[in-house]
Amino acid sequence: MAVPFGSRLRRGATTTAVAAVAIAALSASQAPGAVLGLPGGGTQAADAANPPGTPATGNSPYYTDLPPLNPPDKPLVSIDLPAAKGPAEAGIPATVLDAYKKAEQALAETRPDCRLPWQLLAAIGKVESGQARGGAVDAAGTSTPPILGPVLNGVGFANIPDTDNGAYDGDSTHDRAVGPMQFIPSTWATSGQDGNGDGRKDPNNIYDAALAAGYYLCAAGRDLTVDDDLDKAILSYNHSQDYLNTVRSWLEYYRKGTHEVPNGSGVLPSTDTPTGTVPTTPATPPPSTPPVTGPPSSPGTPPPSRPPTTPPATPPTTPPANPPTTPPTKPPTKPPAKPSVVTHLEKAGTGTFTTVAGSLFPGRAAVLAEDKAGKPVAKAEITFTIAGDTDARFVPDATTVTVVTGTDGMAIAPQLKAGEKAGTFVVRATSSVAQVPGLTWTTTVTARPVDALARTGTEDLTAVAGAQFADPVAVKATAKGTAVSGVGVTASVITSADDPTAPAGGPYFKGADNTKLRTLTGLTTGPDGVLQLPAFFADTDAGTFVLRLRTDNGVTLDITVKVTAAPPTDPPADPDGPSDDPSGTPSSSPSASPSTPAA
Repeated sequence: MAVPFGSRLRRGATTTAVAAVAIAALSASQAPGAVLGLPGGGTQAADAANPPGTPATGNSPYYTDLPPLNPPDKPLVSIDLPAAKGPAEAGIPATVLDAYKKAEQALAETRPDCRLPWQLLAAIGKVESGQARGGAVDAAGTSTPPILGPVLNGVGFANIPDTDNGAYDGDSTHDRAVGPMQFIPSTWATSGQDGNGDGRKDPNNIYDAALAAGYYLCAAGRDLTVDDDLDKAILSYNHSQDYLNTVRSWLEYYRKGTHEVPNGSGVLPSTDTPTGTVPTTPATPPPSTPPVTGPPSSPGTPPPSRPPTTPPATPPTTPPANPPTTPPTKPPTKPPAKPSVVTHLEKAGTGTFTTVAGSLFPGRAAVLAEDKAGKPVAKAEITFTIAGDTDARFVPDATTVTVVTGTDGMAIAPQLKAGEKAGTFVVRATSSVAQVPGLTWTTTVTARPVDALARTGTEDLTAVAGAQFADPVAVKATAKGTAVSGVGVTASVITSADDPTAPAGGPYFKGADNTKLRTLTGLTTGPDGVLQLPAFFADTDAGTFVLRLRTDNGVTLDITVKVTAAPPTDPPADPDGPSDDPSGTPSSSPSASPSTPAA
């Protein structure tokens, strides 16, 4: 930006003077037709339509330095550009170049139909900030210090009242364009991206800003290999013909060759021309033939010569002898061809639609749109939707995306990424033509391969024979520390770790009909990766046993279980009282035997 970091505006996107508002920031379009859902509920902006009274961008001055006349590695290529700057202009700072290329790779996965070249990001980055001020970024790619455009207070630029309370630009009264790709805060709030995976969306970070700019340029279903779409993308960034010419010049220059240079050593725009503020509306271009003003500078000096011009035809002095009686007939005009209409969708995707939780699906949903003659239909909108109980998403984070077919009639959905929930779901593809039957793909997410199974509690599992264990048994399945849901587990009571047979009188679970079960199958972990076993009971045998839990992929956990004997019970009391006979046999009466006769 001209004011904060010393760039100077100079003439020439081609050979005309810079006369348009130099708009260096993106804005969030309110037009319908957003294409891809973004994290946080934002959407990609559509073409900047520049409605009256609504600034399309931040109206900040942009760099107008042009690339050298001779592109790198191809000397004397005939392109109509001003004098050369030198081969150093082909160098792009290492971190900045890496950010552009990573953004191109990301868009190749999420928006393959856009075909974004990293050289376009480099061209815009050159024009917007001189490649982050020659690569003045830290190791993480963040500009040091932050790059701020002029205050957008209506004095020479758009009037944009503060939208972020100064969070990004430090100004709580008006907005300022921010970062190496010059986003205004309100646009960044809806279009910002996390390009370096640090969990933050920072407009001053070249990785974040380059990825956000890529999505912005790919909006509205653009295919950037099509010249008209490419122009629309650049003009949506800054609605100025001079800006378009300048970016196009750098794009072609970088396409012919470039190289990496160390951070901080990139070439900055020239500083040999005056600074200043460009007007807020495009100026009228100069006439092709400059007017002659004033008398000759000295007597006898002929007036300045003018380029030869063709004088207007002299009307005839007399009408023609035989004037035409009927006006000449115009050649018949051919009516414009009617656009093709989609009548049929056909699957064109390849690959497998099964993957492990947390992974990318190897296959992509792809559609071929055809008309009634079986020919491919270009510029047809195809909507891909995820349906079902799943946390899978289209990259980066969307359940519905709309993709526009290319000239080959193909629309390819972004890559699918599985969530942590195992199971099946459906991807649907539908045309904007309602009566055309849609297509579906059935996809499957399998649980992550578990590498650990552990108890969630630490209490000893001890119970008295015939009683219920007081503490419930719960275990958690994880894969590299991440909880895994839907994991199949089998629970078995065994005699010991070395003897996997089930003890006849050992602990047990109760079946539906109160039967004693010493093996349970069909158990699965919940969404948090935790499995809680049903009530557990001690049987008649006292001793130490093992409760073994085993996952479907063979991870085993042994839990020690102890059963203590029930305390002895006292015998019931004799109702006739205690006996003196140790044998327990009642004693005979001491009276004389009844068989003994009386004296």
